[in-house]
Amino acid sequence: MMMKKHLVLTFIFFAACVMASAAQQAPAQQNASAQQQQNAPQGNAANGRKLFVSFGCYQCHGYEAQGGSAGARLAPRPIPYAQLLKYVRHPTGEMPPFTEKVVKDSELTDIYAFLRAQPPAPDVDKIPLLKQ
Repeated sequence: MMMKKHLVLTFIFFAACVMASAAQQAPAQQNASAQQQQNAPQGNAANGRKLFVSFGCYQCHGYEAQGGSAGARLAPRPIPYAQLLKYVRHPTGEMPPFTEKVVKDSELTDIYAFLRAQPPAPDVDKIPLLKQ
């Protein structure tokens, strides 16, 4: 019985340490992500929307970049610009690569500005048709 109690207390202590460590790391990661987005090059969001459609990004990611049948949600909080640039040039999975000959860095900067400008998806509870 005493051994069981010791194991339970050890497990609780270990779980508390893991949770405390994760709680400390989360704000640091959020701060790093916010800093990276602030350091992203400025682009033209209106032109980015046009490019998002003309390059066919909407076909997988949806018109508002909220995710689609084949593509991940990209907005309103996209990954840091450097990661997006790397992924667009050398994707994994089913996404085709978009070389600099296809999508210029300046165009990708505008697309990134469009992604950052997107409002968050509406709260499901605030959509009247879904309440019926």
